[in-house]
Amino acid sequence: MKDFIKLLSKIWDFLKIRKRYWLTPIILSLLFLGALIIFSQGSVIAPFIYTIF
Repeated sequence: MKDFIKLLSKIWDFLKIRKRYWLTPIILSLLFLGALIIFSQGSVIAPFIYTIF
């Protein structure tokens, strides 16, 4: 978990230094979709999630 937090802080530092704030919504949506897929693996809603993709 520490590595993930370190990765997020490095990405945020990159965005601040390079002024690439337009990448923030893309990164957040990718993180949200990844978390949705991971957390719905063993649940009842998994077949409905996979039909989206």
